[in-house]
Amino acid sequence: MDEFDYVVVGGGTAGAVVAARLTEDPSVSVCVLEAGPSDVGDDNILRLDKWMGLLESGYDWDYPVEPQENGNSFMRHARAKVLGGCSSHNSCIAFWAPAEDLDEWGALGCTGWSAAECFPLYRRLETNDAPGDHHGRSGPVTIRSVPPNDPCGTALLEACAAAGIPTTPFNTGTTVVRGAHWFQINAREDGTRSSASVSYLHPILGKRPNLEVRTGLQAKRLLFDADKRCTGVEYLAPDTIHSLAVGARREVIVACGAIDSPKLLMLSGIGPAGHLKDSGVDVLADSPGVGSHLQDHPEGLVMWEAKRPMVATSTQWWEIGIFTDTQEGLDRPDLMFHYGQVPFDLNTYRYGYPTSENAFCLTPNVTRARSMGTVRLRTRDFRDKPRVDPRYFTDEHDVRVMTHGLRLAREIVAQSPMADWAGAELAPGPAATSDEELLDYIRKTHNTVYHPAGTVRMGAVDDPESPLDPQLRVKGVTGLRVADASVMPFLPAVNPCITTMMIGEKCADMIKSA
Repeated sequence: MDEFDYVVVGGGTAGAVVAARLTEDPSVSVCVLEAGPSDVGDDNILRLDKWMGLLESGYDWDYPVEPQENGNSFMRHARAKVLGGCSSHNSCIAFWAPAEDLDEWGALGCTGWSAAECFPLYRRLETNDAPGDHHGRSGPVTIRSVPPNDPCGTALLEACAAAGIPTTPFNTGTTVVRGAHWFQINAREDGTRSSASVSYLHPILGKRPNLEVRTGLQAKRLLFDADKRCTGVEYLAPDTIHSLAVGARREVIVACGAIDSPKLLMLSGIGPAGHLKDSGVDVLADSPGVGSHLQDHPEGLVMWEAKRPMVATSTQWWEIGIFTDTQEGLDRPDLMFHYGQVPFDLNTYRYGYPTSENAFCLTPNVTRARSMGTVRLRTRDFRDKPRVDPRYFTDEHDVRVMTHGLRLAREIVAQSPMADWAGAELAPGPAATSDEELLDYIRKTHNTVYHPAGTVRMGAVDDPESPLDPQLRVKGVTGLRVADASVMPFLPAVNPCITTMMIGEKCADMIKSA
C-alpha cells in the first residue's frame, strides 16, 4: 500500500480545492481519488453552454429518489461523476452565501464559520469583475457578470420592477431579500467553466510532484486501525475485480458530496447503528446524524411559449435570478426564481402538458425548505446506489412558498414589459388556479435545483446529532474529516457551489493550522 500525507476522496467542488491548497507546501504529499474521468480537454464538460446535456449522461451518477409521499417520485438527483464534481456539471451560478446564513451557522455551534470569518475566503478564491472593495481580484476562480444580451431577459427585469421587485445586483455584500438581476457565473470569457478542477487543479497537474490525482477509481470503504484512526482508503482496482488501498500518514478527507459522503461513511461503519446493523455493516461509530437532515432547494415550473424567437446563444441558458419574500420581516429571501431561456419539460411532458421548442420559463424554488430527508444504504455493496429520500413537500411551509411562487411567476410575466414575449402558458396552464390544482401540479412535476446538503453536518462538539465538529473532524474517530456540501448545518438561500469551494478553502486552512 503506497502512502501519502493526505488522501482526498473525491476530486470535486471542495476536494479539488483542498488538494490544491495542501500541496502548496512542497513537503506535503496528497493523493486524490476520483471515481469519474478527468475533465482535461473534454469540451463536453468544459463548455458551460453544454451543461444541460450532462444530466442523465455518463458523467452523472443519476440517483433516483425513493417514492415520494408528497413529491415527484420520477425525479432524479444529478451528481457529477467527473473531476471537478458538480462544479464540472452545473450551470456555474456564483453566489456568496448570505451573511445572515453564515452567522446562523456560527450561532448553531459552528465556531469559526461566521460571515466575518468566511467572507475573506470568498475574496481569496475569486477574481470577480463586479465593483466593490470586498471582492477578490486575483483568486483562481473567475467570476463574472452575465452580459445583458437577451432581450426577453431585459423585458423580464422590467416586468419584475413593475411587479415590485427592483433590479438589484447580486454579491454586493448585502443580502438581496427582494430583487432581480443577471447572475454572476464562474466562467471565463471564452465560455469555459471556471470549475474547481479548471481553477485549482488544471494549472498544477504534472507540475507538483507532491500531488497525485487518480481518476476512474471508486472508493469502497475507509480503513481504520485498532485505535479508530483512519489510515487510508480501499478502492476498486482498474481491473474492476481486485481491491487496492492507499494510506494516509496524517488524515483522510472525504469530499464525495452530500449523497456519496454519507454513503462512504456508512459503508465504513460510521452512521446510525441500527441501520448499519440492518445493512450488515459492523458498527465502528454510532453517529445518527450521518445521512440525516438531507435538505435541498425544490423547484417548480411555469413555462410560456414565446411570441418572438428566443436567443440562440447564451452563457448557460439560465441567466437571471429573482429573489423575494413571502412574509414581512424576513432578513433573507424565502423564494427564488431562475429564468430559463429554453423550454424545460423534463417533468411535465409525461403528464401531457404541452411543450414548445421556442419557450421560456420561471422556476420558483424554496430557499429554506423545511422538509428534511435521508440518505441510506441500499445494501452493504459499494456498487449499489444509495436510497435517497428527500421527503419533498412534507412540510406545509414548502407547499405554501412554492404555491406563492407559481402565482407570483404569473404575476410578473403578466406585466406589460412582457407583452411582446409571453404567449400561451404551457405549464401548468391558465386553468390551474386553486390551491388544490397547483399543489397537484407541484407534487407531480416539481424538480430540484440539484442542491442536496446537510447529510454529514457540522455542529457543536457536544451535539450528538451533528457527525462533525466545527473543524470538520468526524466525531468518534480520528484522522478523518469531511469537506463538501454535506457539512452545511443548513443549506444557504442561494446556489451553493461557490460556498462549497469556500468550505474547501477553510478545510485546508484548518488542516494546515492543526
